[in-house]
Formats: sequence, structure tokens, C-alpha cells
Amino acid sequence: MEVFKNYRDHVPIRPGKVGKETLFESSRLLLGLNALEPRVEQSVHTHAEQDKFYHVLEGEGEFTVGAEVRSAGPGEVVWAPAGVEHGVRNGGERRLVLLVGMVPPP
Repeated sequence: MEVFKNYRDHVPIRPGKVGKETLFESSRLLLGLNALEPRVEQSVHTHAEQDKFYHVLEGEGEFTVGAEVRSAGPGEVVWAPAGVEHGVRNGGERRLVLLVGMVPPP
């Protein structure tokens, strides 16, 4: 079982869509990468019983969590509690790369 990975080797590239790549997954944690090219967005959505975090690795995104909308860049972490609407938009000129963690769906 592989327990060390460099995220740069796994950045998913899907022009015009949100690229997703699972780095690690168990019954207790799903850890993956989301990559958004410029002008791509992940629609606002919810996870009824799952908290989720986004850690910005590269680029800058506009994040919606509930009624709050804010920009976040490298090193910042965005928390989306279970049941709260959340999404992200890349309005910049560079790829947005996010480390995403949550409990896998039941």
C-alpha cells in the first residue's frame, strides 16, 4: 500500500470541467485533489452527513460556504460543515489546485 505521494504527480487536468483525483481512500477518510482551470466552477452543492475541507495548494478561488463568499489562495483552508451549501469558482488566469478531504459517503 502506497502511503507517500507528491500531489504534483496527480493533478487532474480536465479542460472546461473540475478534475478530480483520489489520492487515498479508506472507510474513514477520502483525500483527493480537485483542479479547476480558469473560468471553471464547481456548482454549489451539499453533503448531508459529511464535513468537507478545501486546502488551496495553487491558484486562487472564490468559495461559497452558506451565505459567505470569499477568495482564498495558497495555504488557506476552507471548511464546509455537513449540510451547508458550498462550491468554488476559478475566476483567475491560473489553474486552481485544491487538496480536498471528507469522510466517504456511507
